[in-house]
Order: sequence, then structure tokens, then C-alpha cells
Amino acid sequence: MIVNTTSDGWEIIYHRAHALLAAQLAGQWRRKNAPPRLYETLAAISHHDDLEKEWEEDIVTEAGAPMDFTLGKDVLVDKQINLVKNARYRGRWVALLISRHVSYLYEGNRDQSPELAKFLDEQVENQKKWTKELGIGKKDVDAAYAFMQWCDRLSLILCQQQLPEDERWLEISKGPDDERYDIMQRNDSLVTVKPWPFENEKFTVNIEACKINQLKFKNSAELTQALQEAPIKILEWTFVKS
Repeated sequence: MIVNTTSDGWEIIYHRAHALLAAQLAGQWRRKNAPPRLYETLAAISHHDDLEKEWEEDIVTEAGAPMDFTLGKDVLVDKQINLVKNARYRGRWVALLISRHVSYLYEGNRDQSPELAKFLDEQVENQKKWTKELGIGKKDVDAAYAFMQWCDRLSLILCQQQLPEDERWLEISKGPDDERYDIMQRNDSLVTVKPWPFENEKFTVNIEACKINQLKFKNSAELTQALQEAPIKILEWTFVKS
């Protein structure tokens, strides 16, 4: 889960909600420049965090605070196996993109365990196999995954409140066209991206966040209960072409 501090507690966003925000952003992309198999790609983006079940996990730090996802944990291999396996039921294209995402996230942790190294090797083989079976060139696969990464990164920028102040620009990442994109929040709170990659000149996206005033929790069960009872806050961002 994504945890932001507030003046009187915490603002908490579930990872599945973050993935849905990424899909909202993907759906706004200019159609003539969209990556191949757009709707299947949207499915991969919206479901790439489906195995994140914060309500079943250890989500409290040693100090009793809600645990942000950036506070590192060991990679749970069985969890990642299930993520790719479940994606396969939506189709090979969805599975291919999610497998690429898993490789991107965890290749640097390869030495953590023999099981993880084996799993990552299997992903490389799966990606080659599915690419060949689908009859799609590596260039198109790379573009679609770059698009997925771009939308995921932009969603995280918004969810983690990373937009700079004073109308300063922040790099998002390179898009499917291998071009760099930057984001800026104007003084009137509207958000813009350069170069403008979206179909419409103005649109709004949103996400739900839980607002919690309690600062410390005895355990994960107490925090889970608090999250279930917490008031829901709608966070919105309106994008405009500058």
C-alpha cells in the first residue's frame, strides 16, 4: 500500500487502486499513437497489482506505523508465480506484459535465493515463447511494456504526492515512442505533461484513499480494521494541454 503522512495522521492508497489509476491514464492516451493491443494492455496495467492484498499481510512497521510499500521486503516467489499464472488466464499478451514487469522489478534481487533466480529465468523463457506464439515483434512488445511502465510511473507520482511545487517539471519516463515526458502542476492546481500525449485536451482522473487519524497500531489486524472503517477521500487530478 502507498502511505502518505498528513497533518493529523495518514492517507493510505491500496495498490489495486493505484493500478486502476494507471489504467485510467492509459485510457487517455492518443489513439493514433497507442501501443499494439491497447485494450489487452489496459487489462495488464489495471491488474498488475492484483496479488497485493494488504488486508492479509504484515502492514505495520516495528514502530507501529502503516508500512509503505517502499519499505523493502524479501521477494515472495510464490506470490509472483501466482501473479504471472493468474495473468495467463486473461491471455498471453496480458501475461507477457506482467511477466516483463516482474522481471523488471526483481532482476536486481536475483541473488536473494535460488528459487527467485529460477523463477526469473523461467520468465525470460516465457516471454520468448509468448512473443513467438503471438506473432508479435520484439519492438512492439517493448513499446507496449514501456507504455505500461509509463502509466505505472505516472500513477505513482500522483499517489505519492511527488508533483513538485512552483511549477517545476518532473520527468515521468520515456514513453512507447522512446520519447521523454515530463509533468508539471500549475499554480492553479491543473496538471500538464510535455509533450502532450493524450487524446483530449482536458480530462480528470481520480482515486480513492483511506484517511486515518490514529498514528500507531498494535498490529496489522488493528490497522486492517481501521482501514475498513476509515472515511474514503476522493483524490482528483485534472490534466490540461498547455
